[in-house]
Amino acid sequence: MKIILTQEVDNLGAAGDVVEVKNGYGRNYLIPRGFAIRWTRGAQAQADSIKKARASRAVRDEAHAADIKSKLENGPVDLKVKAGQGGRLFGSVTSADIAAALGEAAGEAIDKRTIVLGNPIKSLGSHAVSVKLHDEVSAAVALNVIPA
Repeated sequence: MKIILTQEVDNLGAAGDVVEVKNGYGRNYLIPRGFAIRWTRGAQAQADSIKKARASRAVRDEAHAADIKSKLENGPVDLKVKAGQGGRLFGSVTSADIAAALGEAAGEAIDKRTIVLGNPIKSLGSHAVSVKLHDEVSAAVALNVIPA
């Protein structure tokens, strides 16, 4: 089955890629969850627009990704959140919140979809966050969650 990915799928491809998968995997998993759409000639135009949008958001090259990595790993990044008594957060820290804080620290926009969280962040303190900047470059960032 030929499909077009609408978002990044591990070990398969990135948004806009046209890939060939087994029928059951595409029909029962990827398409119902919105990870992909069926390939048609008309949908190919949509895939091209997805690739163009991804290219505009993407880090230019590996050297640029290494530069951003050095800025992020330079020191801990502070993230201010609303907290109640005893340091409990109202909800959890989202990847969009983290992307905004990392963007300020790096001086460039960081896409929230590149942030990898092991567990949801629901408490104040220091947490480890991984950011996949490029195919070969990932940054391990120390994130300090502090009350606002």
